Amino acid sequence: MATAARPFARRTTQLEGIVHHLGLALGGRPGQGFARRLLLPVSKDTLLRVVRRHAVPLAEVPRVVGIDDWAFKRGQRYGTIICDLERRRIIDLLPDREAATVAAWLAARPSIAVIARDRGAGYIQAATDGRPEAIQVADRWHLMENASAAFLTAVQRSMQAIRKAVGTDVVDPMVLSCAERRQHSGWLRREEENAAILALAEQGVAIKEIVRRTSKSRGLVRQVVRGGRTDVFRSRLCSLGPFLKVLDADWANGCRNGAALWRRLKAAGFTGGLRVVSEWATRRRKEEVAPAGGGRPHKVPSARDIARMMTSERDALSKTAARTLAIIEGAVPALVMARDLMDRFHGMIRRRLSSDLEPWITDAAPGLLGSFAKGIVQDRAGVHAALTQPWSNGQTEGQNTKLKLVKRQMYGRAKLDLLRARLLRPA
Repeated sequence: MATAARPFARRTTQLEGIVHHLGLALGGRPGQGFARRLLLPVSKDTLLRVVRRHAVPLAEVPRVVGIDDWAFKRGQRYGTIICDLERRRIIDLLPDREAATVAAWLAARPSIAVIARDRGAGYIQAATDGRPEAIQVADRWHLMENASAAFLTAVQRSMQAIRKAVGTDVVDPMVLSCAERRQHSGWLRREEENAAILALAEQGVAIKEIVRRTSKSRGLVRQVVRGGRTDVFRSRLCSLGPFLKVLDADWANGCRNGAALWRRLKAAGFTGGLRVVSEWATRRRKEEVAPAGGGRPHKVPSARDIARMMTSERDALSKTAARTLAIIEGAVPALVMARDLMDRFHGMIRRRLSSDLEPWITDAAPGLLGSFAKGIVQDRAGVHAALTQPWSNGQTEGQNTKLKLVKRQMYGRAKLDLLRARLLRPA
């Protein structure tokens, strides 16, 4: 028979349970406010103290786990989240993402047979050291994202050839907007810095020494040495993105006035200002004026825009973009091959065609995606498991989102023991 209260308790067992569940669901300060509305006077510190007091470590024997990192403070300090993919819940939070910490946790649980993880070298090493006999499954979403990033890198490395093909080694400032002129001026300054870094690299100077001499970050120096940081016009998110099809249709129907286009977009739900639409209309008029020199466009799009155009449906492109893309594809066939290889890789992942993996590696190794193919070779077992096993790290990513929500409810000040108490509770 259940007792009304524990010895020396200040609340009944039923009331203690209510306080505990308020703390679990809402945390300290929000729970205090909600408890006041329930006529239950309890402080935020009491709520958190009760949550900590009732925390019970999970005594489970996991067989399939997913591993991912999460940020105590983004860019500075990270932890590791571990989920039981069969029971669909978090089973532990580790204080860091060091390979030794994760490997020790895995080694203490011999029941683990499958480990789903991203393609980070730290977790690959941890899984190999902690459970060498377990099957490692690379996350399919990360594989597809890595392939897209590798294609973007290939476009960035081909920008010099693309500029020569399009005939715009020198950008005409007269056809640029004010914002684009500022970007062009910044690009000229970056080109001087790039030239200095590349000159040192050609002399055989190590990256660490280049960083010391130029006072630039290591990441920037590596980017320049590898052929990146060459875009003149950087790609930015635009509020017009969801409405571009509507704008193109109105433009094709003869509406060429910026204010009229803006009023039509407002009726369709656009919340931006008139200036955004007016600048779009101005750029569109300039695009339609055929420049001298064979009808080539005035300026080369950014690498990100070129990658987007090459992976979009041709029917969705404007006439100017389609003309630019045709010039690029004719002049840089290696980029077309890289695009086709990326599409093949995406299709292989979506349809789980494990038999296509080795032929794809053979075809990709000599081309612009060779570095990405080399990484696939190094993680061949994990990639093959991703194509044959039903497990992936998507569920872990979802649990990571839940962890972030709980942490933000507590204004980012939750310690590891409190996060464990709120997240590692029995079903």
